Amino acid sequence: MLGQLLLAASGSGVVRRAVSGFPLTRKVVQRFVAGETAGEARAAVERLRDAGLSVTIDHLGEETRDARAAEATADAYITLLKALRPLELGAGGEVSVKLSAVGQRLDETMALEHAREICAAAAANGSAVTLDMEDHTTVDSTLGILRKLREDYPSTGVAIQAYLFRSEEDCRDLAAEGSRVRLVKGAYREPASVAHQGKTAVDKAYVRCLRILMAGKGYPMVATHDDRMIAITELLADRYGRTIGDHEFQMLYGIRTDRQEALAGAGHTVRVYVPYGDDWYGYFMRRLAERPANVAFFLRALGGK
Repeated sequence: MLGQLLLAASGSGVVRRAVSGFPLTRKVVQRFVAGETAGEARAAVERLRDAGLSVTIDHLGEETRDARAAEATADAYITLLKALRPLELGAGGEVSVKLSAVGQRLDETMALEHAREICAAAAANGSAVTLDMEDHTTVDSTLGILRKLREDYPSTGVAIQAYLFRSEEDCRDLAAEGSRVRLVKGAYREPASVAHQGKTAVDKAYVRCLRILMAGKGYPMVATHDDRMIAITELLADRYGRTIGDHEFQMLYGIRTDRQEALAGAGHTVRVYVPYGDDWYGYFMRRLAERPANVAFFLRALGGK
């Protein structure tokens, strides 16, 4: 119930203004967001690299129907990638892109062209782009743009949200040689007509999708903080003859950092999802909705503890 309320609040302009204007909120947000500028993001990336972790960086911002805003988002990614180039991160320093932030709702062709520009800048760094998945109404469009991007940039990845009923079939379609797929549980408020409801049903859907990806020929990117899902991933890797280098774990910036470093220390590729930028509200509210521990952290901080 609390998670559903927080997801509803993530789309509320009234709550956005109240939360964003609260003086202590930004202090709490720093746990989950690497900063507001490319320079701050780069500093966070360097710290993570030194800890043996890979990164995927998200310039925060969501749906826009303004062509200038879409162009500004694409430019921000290109600026960031240029700033990262001296670090020579290679595949360890990719970016994640929400197509709605580069004009998907306004003009799919525009979004495709902006995504191509970002892919080109990433390729110049020896890295890649992963397309974030948003609410269920964007899935077909996102997968269509993915297919076009992969014609020139075959390493382009995509996120699949396990809680959608369609996702098992999408995973089957995507589990091909060289296909990079980030499997997440799902972080949007979706109706019961299109998505599993409740933690148990979502967990079971995640395992079914995970099994499909691990049995396939692609490169699964297992996005989870759940120790059970990590253990299941390792069991499936053994069952399907996978090695430690043909899949990876992904976790969010600021969450379970000890587990991130332990997995990396054991030889796994661990990629941290690093968000930055000033449009942090929607992302922040979804992180609170995902785990009660995040809400407790927020309340303790507001109480000055």
